[in-house]
Amino acid sequence: MGTRGSLARQLLVWQLVVVVALLCAVGVLSVVQAGNNFRTTEGRRMLSVAEDVAATAGVRASLADPLRHYALAPFAESARSLSGASYVIITDPDREVLTSPDPSQVGEPLDLGASTALRGRSWVGELGGATVAHVPVIGDGGAVIGLVAAGRQAPGFWDGVLDSPDNALRLLGVALVIGVTGSLLLARRVKNQTLGLEPHEITALVEYREALLHGIKEGVVALDPRHRITLVNDHARDLLALPRDAVGRSVAELDLDERLRDVLTGRATGVDQLALTGGRVLTLNHMPLDVHGAVVTLRDRTELTTLRDELDANRHATDTLRAQAHEFSNRLHTIAGLVELGEYDEVRGFISRINTAQGAWRAEVGSKVADPAVAALLIAKSSLAAERGIALRMAPDSSLGLVDEALSTDLVTVIGNLVDNALDALAEHGWIEVSVRSEPGEVVVVVRDSGPGVAAELAEEVFRHGFTTKAAEQGRRGLGLALTRQACLRRGGSVRVRNEDGAVFTARLPVEVPV
Repeated sequence: MGTRGSLARQLLVWQLVVVVALLCAVGVLSVVQAGNNFRTTEGRRMLSVAEDVAATAGVRASLADPLRHYALAPFAESARSLSGASYVIITDPDREVLTSPDPSQVGEPLDLGASTALRGRSWVGELGGATVAHVPVIGDGGAVIGLVAAGRQAPGFWDGVLDSPDNALRLLGVALVIGVTGSLLLARRVKNQTLGLEPHEITALVEYREALLHGIKEGVVALDPRHRITLVNDHARDLLALPRDAVGRSVAELDLDERLRDVLTGRATGVDQLALTGGRVLTLNHMPLDVHGAVVTLRDRTELTTLRDELDANRHATDTLRAQAHEFSNRLHTIAGLVELGEYDEVRGFISRINTAQGAWRAEVGSKVADPAVAALLIAKSSLAAERGIALRMAPDSSLGLVDEALSTDLVTVIGNLVDNALDALAEHGWIEVSVRSEPGEVVVVVRDSGPGVAAELAEEVFRHGFTTKAAEQGRRGLGLALTRQACLRRGGSVRVRNEDGAVFTARLPVEVPV
């Protein structure tokens, strides 16, 4: 991965680069500002020094008399030492230097540049890297008899920083110390927040996470504290039928069943919560992440539930056969006992009553239900009910002709679950009445029992939530009712429950499935 160094070291280096660049910019600005201040301040001061010297009577008298030029030096040197100027020079009208701190300049012409002093006007400017003021010396007749030049050499770069009014160098030093200290603290904080991971390790971790999330056969949904989806893998998107723009949207905005919303938002608690959606049976687990939100995992239990339903069907068939065998065994024992007692007429009567009872139920079911699957289910359920001492009967208004295979399958699911639910509610003794009738465009199934009924507050909950905690404690009843509701809704129908001397479940299944 190269030798770029750790994340903390890279942050420190870049912070130092930024700090140094900032300090250089501040330094340059300080020097520029100091230069501008120097030229303005020193220009005025040099002009004042040159004007004082030019206005001195001794200087004017010495310039007017060539024999007294030697007397100019004390005036110039005194002004230079008192003012702090770099030099004070006095020349004659022809620019010849009469006195200067540099002896080599005496007798040489003075470079005036763009000065207007020889024309009788004072001038301030820059010459040779110094701020200079030129002031003419006016004689008694009004003529220019000489020139006074006072100058101050401009400071160097570091001298300008040191001499700046705001002590820029000290500020630069303090800023450097603060910047380095802040960079070190920032680097340490970032390293702690990234758990000591370097950038390439973080990148690899993200790549592994993406591969893991999209590669596993479980759905994963991450939500923030406001129940907005922040992450969803492909399997979860398929299981929940989420739109492509689901990330960033709130759970409440999505077209989800209320049961799913309860689990995703954490209102429904517990392990392995079941929910039904889109013909699937899902197992969900909600795991809070402190203040960061939550993660919900989903597993598709449709195949497992289907297998369990098939096993239940086999178990019911086995129970039916066992009940029939038990009933047949009891009848054989009764017949054998009557034969041993020689009660042959009673034997004939007993057999006749048995045939009449069984034949009557089969005949009643066969006359009212033409669909073989539904008729076979009702005959089988009659044996289970009889073993528990519960009477299973057909309602007088029952009438069902032949239906297509899909509707027949849904009717078997609905009737089987509703009858099983009634058997569980009664436990023993009592009666169950089944009504199956064809109406225009739909088939209506009504199952009523003589049990305690359904609590009013649970009348809708058993269907809406599908598999509640209470239903889970009672076994598979809650899931059976939810599957019944799902079968009805899939066809565009409905299922309701009311209390009328017991529970009355009414399911409506349209003949045509909506597209």
